[in-house]
Amino acid sequence: MTQVAEPGSAAGATSTHGAGQGTLGAVHHWIGGRIVEGTSGRRGPVFDPATGRIAREVDFATTDEVAAAVAAAKAAFPAWRASSLSKRTDILFKIRNLVESRRTELAAHLTAEHGKVPSDALGEIARGIENLEFACSIPNLLKGGFTEQASTGVDVFQIRQPLGVVAGITPFNFPAMVPMWMFATAIATGNTFILKPSEKDPSASMFLAELLHEAGVPDGVFNVVHGDKVAVDAILEHPDVAAVSFVGSTPIARYIYETGTKNGKRVQALGGAKNHMIVLPDADIDMAADAAISAGYGSAGERCMAIATIVAVGDVADPLVAAITKRLPQVKIGPGSDPQAEMGPLVTRQHRDKVASYLDSSAAQGATVVADGREHPLFKDSDGFFLGVSLIDHVSTEMDAYKDEIFGPVLTVVRVPTYEAAVGLVNDNPYGNGTAIFTRDGGAARQFQFEVLAGMVGINVPIPVPVAYYSFGGWKSSLFGDLHMYGPEGIQFYTRAKIVTQRWPDPGTSKIDLGFPRTR
Repeated sequence: MTQVAEPGSAAGATSTHGAGQGTLGAVHHWIGGRIVEGTSGRRGPVFDPATGRIAREVDFATTDEVAAAVAAAKAAFPAWRASSLSKRTDILFKIRNLVESRRTELAAHLTAEHGKVPSDALGEIARGIENLEFACSIPNLLKGGFTEQASTGVDVFQIRQPLGVVAGITPFNFPAMVPMWMFATAIATGNTFILKPSEKDPSASMFLAELLHEAGVPDGVFNVVHGDKVAVDAILEHPDVAAVSFVGSTPIARYIYETGTKNGKRVQALGGAKNHMIVLPDADIDMAADAAISAGYGSAGERCMAIATIVAVGDVADPLVAAITKRLPQVKIGPGSDPQAEMGPLVTRQHRDKVASYLDSSAAQGATVVADGREHPLFKDSDGFFLGVSLIDHVSTEMDAYKDEIFGPVLTVVRVPTYEAAVGLVNDNPYGNGTAIFTRDGGAARQFQFEVLAGMVGINVPIPVPVAYYSFGGWKSSLFGDLHMYGPEGIQFYTRAKIVTQRWPDPGTSKIDLGFPRTR
């Protein structure tokens, strides 16, 4: 779905800068309600993507430091689990209000370390707040079922109870929203939480920790540990961690799922994506072109729900490509400090260069590079990690640009002759995160939603991210585990059902019965 460092890959970026880098601020851990400085001696660089400079460093946790966070969460669990729903709700409302009132400060962290422009950062936070608001209704969400007189004098009811210590491992592309997807539901349902954010942009998680502390979240209920594979594996292997939520690339999602479940944990691991936008011949060309630009290049294409591939059906291809090409110069690219900028840099130089490499490989494999983002002045002259908007036409399914999740500002166009071929293309793809269709034909749209193999479907909506009271998740290799994230399925994930059968017999009516319990 989104990109996080593969296990072990962050080690190559690890530095041991200490006193010699005194001008750099360090991002530490948050354990038991306070900031805890790392002891491993290992730190990773945190870049300012707009300038290419190292802005600060982040501690990489040891196994012992992860264990300390788990111990703090475990110690806090009994009291938090026993707290009333009204108390939890009160605290969640305070969290929601603090995030809302401090959203500009939080957005500044996203711009500084991820590179997304302020308007995009504020949009991310708004979607995260939706999940906090959903969690504020936890008294209603945790209501169980009750059956009176299931048998003579016997009542049966179901309750949902928290799991204990749970953890979230989150990606670089949404350093505020995705943690809110997880911890809002987790702590609302009575669990205690450990967050392992991306080491590329860790400051937002620490800011959130401070806001939760200010809102009255008890010490140990919310903890943050930073790091690489050492920290991830410590979470996956610790016997006191009951469940793990993950958002990242498919190879790592598979690793998280297999390792976590092998260690007896409940796991939901959201993986990669290759989101298709089918455009039928009857579609509104201008509407489709605007949608393609917005969904393909927003946040520099570093979204799990970004449109990666436009599937142009029949004779719509030429006018659609022309309409998109006409709009490309209108996309304003620049640093977050530029109030006119609509798209910022990519998160690292390494990632930017990997994204740009698909322009060369596509041309070599026979595609047509309509727009090359390397021609943008900021790519050529800036030290920041900028890449202009790029468009590749005549892409086939055998090409690297189609097979791989590019995760950058590169739109590809695949041309097919029929609706059936378009749906077949989507359904044959190994990913099934999100998809969209643009058409004026209601029958075709309904048929599409019925037969397409993807978890989230848009009809004339290019980025069909569900509102917080539904659940987010893909199909096929875009999800490992049974339950989608946040919303109703998030409640299920962070709780387990308990069925209680009770009888209050009248005095003197009980008797011994060795037979199997009957309901009649």
